[in-house]
Amino acid sequence: MALDAGKSGSFMIGGAIRINRLGFGAMRLTGPNIWGPPADKAEVMRTLRRLPELGVNFIDTADSYGPDVSEPLIREGLHPYGNMLVATKGGLVRPGPLGSPWPAVGRPEYLRQQAFKSLRWLGVEQIDLWQLHRIDPKVPRDEQFDAVKGLLNDGIIRYAGLSNVSVADVEAASKVFKVATVQNRYNLVDRSSEDVLDYCTTHGIGFIPWFPLAAGQLASKGSILDRVAQAHGAAPGQVALAWVLERSAVMLPIPGTSKVSHLEENVAAADIKLSDEEFAALDASGKAEFRRH
Repeated sequence: MALDAGKSGSFMIGGAIRINRLGFGAMRLTGPNIWGPPADKAEVMRTLRRLPELGVNFIDTADSYGPDVSEPLIREGLHPYGNMLVATKGGLVRPGPLGSPWPAVGRPEYLRQQAFKSLRWLGVEQIDLWQLHRIDPKVPRDEQFDAVKGLLNDGIIRYAGLSNVSVADVEAASKVFKVATVQNRYNLVDRSSEDVLDYCTTHGIGFIPWFPLAAGQLASKGSILDRVAQAHGAAPGQVALAWVLERSAVMLPIPGTSKVSHLEENVAAADIKLSDEEFAALDASGKAEFRRH
């Protein structure tokens, strides 16, 4: 069976750019702890160039990945992008590897500077989708939203989104600009953004779950996830991803990797069709696991 991310269905970003729902997260293209260049750049390039062959036409990255490593790698591997949408994010700074803080900086001049820098790194005249990586609590929220609106008005970005936000944040931002996407942590066992997902589903906003393959203790042998995975001849992570895709029509998961084999395994999840009973059983078990933690 041919691997094809198109089997995950499609979604229209901003009501205008059609993408296949199963995308690719580019955080792991960098070195260890999301810091510096990759250990195996040749494999990273093979992974990137495999994406269009597999029907993956949505990539999510950020200027803080590396920092300033992921975006140039994407340009080297895939530019010009054809029908591929490369989304990026700005608003975090990286003083050190994973484990050290990633402070938010939401000063309007900084956000604007970072968007221009992403333009150069990606080699584009306009960023199709730019997302505020995190709202900076030290800067009035509306000032940050006004900065995003300025990027839209000046044609630096085509569509805008938010990341790591609440429903109230999305509602407030929507008064300033059209929110095309929201990117929050969400998976089978992390339901802390369930209300945000429901809001996005109701309003047709793309929801980009990061860390979408996580399954916690449900990945253990004998669990419902393990049993469903065996029934489908799949890995637990693939079934967890299939469940995420099934959860909402606006769901745009972006599992990431720096290896071709892992990429192909993730795309194969688009072939898994869960029965209503399987979906419900996984949903109940995932919610129970979330409540335990």
